[in-house]
Amino acid sequence: MLLAYVDESYTKEEYWIAALVCEEADLARITQTLDDVVEQAAVSYSGVPPRSELHGYSLFHGKDDWKALRLMPRARIGIYASALEAISSTGARIILRGVDRVGLEQRYSYPDHPHAVVLEHLFERVDDYAASRGEQVLIIADEIDRADSHRRNLWWAQKHSTSGYRSRQLTNIVDTLHFAPSDASRLVQAVDLVAFLHCRISSGADTDTRALAANRRLWKHLEPVVAHCHMWLPKPFRR
Repeated sequence: MLLAYVDESYTKEEYWIAALVCEEADLARITQTLDDVVEQAAVSYSGVPPRSELHGYSLFHGKDDWKALRLMPRARIGIYASALEAISSTGARIILRGVDRVGLEQRYSYPDHPHAVVLEHLFERVDDYAASRGEQVLIIADEIDRADSHRRNLWWAQKHSTSGYRSRQLTNIVDTLHFAPSDASRLVQAVDLVAFLHCRISSGADTDTRALAANRRLWKHLEPVVAHCHMWLPKPFRR
């Protein structure tokens, strides 16, 4: 059995959802490895709680559990790098789907929410990946609004088909869409780190050369385990 942990990150221009897909047997090892990263940070830096949440935004900006390191960007980058190294060393794979939000608004008079659009595209790719492995996959996502709507959409795709040009029945995703609070799951935290960093790079949020270089170095830890990455660029309908 595979498990796919899902989280989103977005700007006004782009909306991305990432999936971290791993074997059930690897869950305890991934969790322990990320626990070790946080515990080492707590030992190394005064003021970092030993159960700190690995949250991309907070770690990147030195907020919340990481506020003690607000003036220590190199320390925060090092911790981020250690967490990404831990993720990439486990055998897990990353699937990324996105949409150009501006293009989506221009294409449709009443567009679906970008989360619903991208989540369906992600489901298709996760289903494909599970099929290629001869496995079934269970999906766990960070807690979000409109959870019941997303569950209904998945149920329809399992019973009938997805929409769009790749419409297909999702036969390898099992059960329903499960939700978990990020502060209680290192795996949800792991995919948050992935989604946040990728969206930051893709959207061009950073312009400082040092930040750009740091982001590139961080992403290099994940490049070998990215199984799929694509952003849909909707085009306006021809009248």
